[in-house]
Amino acid sequence: MLSSSGSLDFTRTLRMAGYGMLVAGPSLHFWFIFVSRILPKRDILTTFKKMALRQTIYISLNAGLQGESSAEIFARIKRDLIPTLKIGDVYCPFCDFITFKFIPVRLQITYMASLEKANVEKILLKNQ
Repeated sequence: MLSSSGSLDFTRTLRMAGYGMLVAGPSLHFWFIFVSRILPKRDILTTFKKMALRQTIYISLNAGLQGESSAEIFARIKRDLIPTLKIGDVYCPFCDFITFKFIPVRLQITYMASLEKANVEKILLKNQ
C-alpha cells in the first residue's frame, strides 16, 4: 500500500469515494427526479431550463450544505464559474444538455458518474 506522500493518496481517495457514494450520488439522484417532475418535457427550451437550474440552484445548494455562506458561494461562483466560461470550457453544460435531452431519468445518475470520472482524469492530465 502506498503512503499519502506516494503517487496515490489513499485517505483522499477513500474520502472522495465516500462523498460520492453517500452524498453526491443520492443527492444527484433525487435532483434529477425532482427536475424531471417540475420540467417533464425533453424539448430544447426545457433542456436549457434544466441546465440553468443545475448550474445555479443545485451547485449553490450543494455548497450551502457543505457549510459555505452565501458570500462564499457567490465568491466561488465569481472565482470559478465566470472565468471557466470565459476561457471556453463548456464541458459541464454540454454534458448536462446530453443528460437532460437524451438520457432517461433512471439512467441519468449513472451517465453523470461516468462523466465525472472522465472530468477528473482530464483535470489530472492538465496538472501534470
